[in-house]
Amino acid sequence: MSGMRKKLVFKFAKGFRGRAKNCHRIARNRVEKALQHAYRGRKLKKRDNRQIWIGQVNAGSLQYGVPYSGFIHGLKKNNIGLNRKMLAELAENEPLSFQSLVVHVKPNVTQSKMPKVFEDVGYVGMRLGNKPENMSVELEKILFQK
Repeated sequence: MSGMRKKLVFKFAKGFRGRAKNCHRIARNRVEKALQHAYRGRKLKKRDNRQIWIGQVNAGSLQYGVPYSGFIHGLKKNNIGLNRKMLAELAENEPLSFQSLVVHVKPNVTQSKMPKVFEDVGYVGMRLGNKPENMSVELEKILFQK
């Protein structure tokens, strides 16, 4: 029985450096530690992938003027049960399908006042602090108050 366990330890220790691959006592400790790292790595992989998916969905939804949190809230409100992995896949490979989702969700998302002011002006450089020549006095007071 112990021979089988020893064989299994050496099988897992294949590729290790030094005596960790051929001395049973050292190999057993290194294999246990390697399995601990593998277990933790599987959890970290799930966390990292979720962060990547959230970033992709955020980038896709911001293209249509909806922030990520509002987009996810709108999906939950409309009972659309797509997970973040599928949403990221749609945002990357099926932009028209993703756009239809955003358009479906957009009426339920409350917009802040600042983007509307920028849309009214119609000047993209406003976000950088540049002001156009034809800006009204009231709008200038709202945007550039100190």
